[in-house]
Amino acid sequence: MKGIVNSMATIPSLNDCKPGIKPSEYNVLIAPESAEEVTKGGIILTVDSREMLEASAMKGRLVAVSPHAFTYVDSWPEGTKPQVGDAVTFGKYAGVLFKGADGREYRLCKDKDVSGRLEEEEDGQDD
Repeated sequence: MKGIVNSMATIPSLNDCKPGIKPSEYNVLIAPESAEEVTKGGIILTVDSREMLEASAMKGRLVAVSPHAFTYVDSWPEGTKPQVGDAVTFGKYAGVLFKGADGREYRLCKDKDVSGRLEEEEDGQDD
């Protein structure tokens, strides 16, 4: 699965995520896009700038879903319910950030904070 890349951030692949936590109730676990250290123009971002970009990330990889998540009636039309591995968009400051067992930052939030699935292009290569 290929990660989505834009000029300032990258959505991690599911294979790169080993958080060591399973969400409960109606919670989901998202690996938010991570800010690059250097912009395309060669500007080196400070730690504060990268942290601010990562904290306000609105895209990420759905890493884990509780058994109750996305089960409320009529919220997701047939075939649109997010699945583990999907790239998703979510509320700007939804949930809480924490460091997983693998050292990566994760966002634990309510399933209702997920506002949509992002379409990804397959490149035919395995990561």
